[in-house]
Order: sequence, then structure tokens, then C-alpha cells
Amino acid sequence: QVQLVESGGGLVQAGDSLRVSCAASGRDFSSHVMGWFRQAPGKARQFVAALTWNAENTYYADSVKGRFTISRDNAKNTMFLHMTNLKPEDTAIYYCAVDGNPRRTYTANNYYRAGLYRYWGQGTQVSVSS
Repeated sequence: QVQLVESGGGLVQAGDSLRVSCAASGRDFSSHVMGWFRQAPGKARQFVAALTWNAENTYYADSVKGRFTISRDNAKNTMFLHMTNLKPEDTAIYYCAVDGNPRRTYTANNYYRAGLYRYWGQGTQVSVSS
């Protein structure tokens, strides 16, 4: 059974940094696309960041570009989202996601789509106070 479990969320102040993690089990995801999405109260889930299966390319939402970094540790089957200079508008539940096809490369616009991702975590809350 595939499981993605996020951790590392919490309450921080504006300008702080935070790293959230996503540990995968039940399948080796070292050759899969990995992504992060977030959902704020009353809003739709939105794309945050993605990392191609070979880690050669990254994609970021404009709102987090230059502040957030997505990475992975294949040996631990884990992905990370390192967030710096956090803002109150970053407050949301953060979800990790993985696609269902190993070693697959997609056209750029597809990495931003939730429909690309087959496996999802349960989410971790990140709250940023002003």
C-alpha cells in the first residue's frame, strides 16, 4: 500500500523559514515526478512546486519563486519543500504528490496540473503570522 506522509508543518512568523517533508512508503519513487500543492481556507488547491523524475528540472508557482526550494532524497524515498521568507499568504495545508509513471517526462505545463499526480499525502498545516 502506497503512503505519502507529510511532516514539519507548524506556526511561524513572517520572514521565518520552515522545511516540510514527505516520506513515501510502499513503492520506490526515486524515478517519479514529485510535487507540492497547497490549499488555503476557502480557496482551491494550487500548485506550489514540482521536481522532474531525474531531478534535472524544477517548476515553481510565481508566488513562491525565489523563496521555496523543492528537493528529494532518493535513498530515503523522501521529498522536501524548504520555505524561506514566509508570508501570511503562504498559510495553507501543504500536500505532497507523486505521479504514477516512472521515468516519464511531460511538457512543462503538465507539471502544474493536479491531475498529473496519482498519489497524495494527507497534508500538513503551515501557518504564518504577521
